Amino acid sequence: MKKIKVKLVKSLIDQKETHKRTVKALGLRKINSENILPDNPQIRGMIDKVKHLIKWEEIEE
Repeated sequence: MKKIKVKLVKSLIDQKETHKRTVKALGLRKINSENILPDNPQIRGMIDKVKHLIKWEEIEE
């Protein structure tokens, strides 16, 4: 089963409120925090919305 590892690499200061909420929904709080999530269309859409703030990669599990 595929999973996605996301990492917050930029600050949320001066970002839109919707972007802040999306990052929080991805389970990221502070810079350099990481989370592993299932690979599904909902998560992919959230990643696409805040791609300028995070780094992500697919992992096999």
